[in-house]
Amino acid sequence: MILKRLTILNYRNIAEADLTLSPKINCLVGQNGEGKTNVLDAIYFLSFAKSAACSIDSGNIRHGEEALMVQGHYDLNGTEEEISIGMKMHQKKHVKRNKKEYKRLSEHIGLLPLIIVSPSDSQLILGGSDERRKFMDIVISQYDNEYINALTAYNKALQQRNAMLKAEEEPNPDVLAVYEAMMALHGQTVYRKRENFIQEFIPVFQQFHNTITGGCETVNIHYTSHGQRGDLLATIQASRDKDRIMGYSLHGIHKDELEMSLGGFPIKREGSQGQNKSYLIALKLAQFNFLKRTGSQTTPIILLDDIFDKLDAQRVENIVKLLLQPTFGQIFITDTNRENLDKILQRTSGDYQLFNVKAGEITPF
Repeated sequence: MILKRLTILNYRNIAEADLTLSPKINCLVGQNGEGKTNVLDAIYFLSFAKSAACSIDSGNIRHGEEALMVQGHYDLNGTEEEISIGMKMHQKKHVKRNKKEYKRLSEHIGLLPLIIVSPSDSQLILGGSDERRKFMDIVISQYDNEYINALTAYNKALQQRNAMLKAEEEPNPDVLAVYEAMMALHGQTVYRKRENFIQEFIPVFQQFHNTITGGCETVNIHYTSHGQRGDLLATIQASRDKDRIMGYSLHGIHKDELEMSLGGFPIKREGSQGQNKSYLIALKLAQFNFLKRTGSQTTPIILLDDIFDKLDAQRVENIVKLLLQPTFGQIFITDTNRENLDKILQRTSGDYQLFNVKAGEITPF
């Protein structure tokens, strides 16, 4: 898959941009706060119909403006595709494929597979378990529509059960039982798909990590879930009295966790900044590999936001060698240091584009 042209209007600090892109390497250089990350976020917006940086859609509209528009022209396995997203302040967004609006956004997710590596990924290691569940959700949702539907149905039943648990009046046990049955039914589907994904994902992740670090560190991921205890419905129902006291559901797949380790110990506690960065990049490259082999059967776009910070020269060298392999398709890289980007471009025999970003204006060098 190739993003051939990107058009942006009033997206975050970018007033207007119309970029013709390289099918291989696209580099954006500029100081912090100038808008490099916002270009990557606009591309992310086209794939997921939401920003990676701002959970409120209207928050992506440029200050002082009333509307935004992002449009991408893609070559998707030889087929031309036009995706556009527009919205006005205080109104819903409109996501269109070839000028026809989707009836449901879930129909769009997975069409344009993409991975992003950014400084905010540190929360995958340092943040709460919800960050790690979100990582699984983003990957699996891009190739499995049944997963999206099951996760959505589970979360809806969970919210309804929690609302009853919080209420002052005593909840109707028969109604609670209905929501618990829905949670168990859809939760079992989510659990099974997450478990299958992690089993396939771990060896690919470890291989990438070995390449980046030269094999000097051992890493692992361990998936834990209440689904592993047997009958999920029985597990949920067994804590009903305690849940009523707490006012929320203590058991279910919304409590799933990925335990990430370095050298047999939690990386959250043991890892240096460079080790954490290497771990995260390996996670995301394994995500790329997984999406390429599944889903829409196309090569995902890779967005790399300031990835070389905190890494020693040897690890940077190993990553550059990896990215320039034919396995990888179109790549977008941002950096404040032109020298880092020049090192990559000097090794690139094929096409590339280099852009300067300043105060939201994007110009080719």
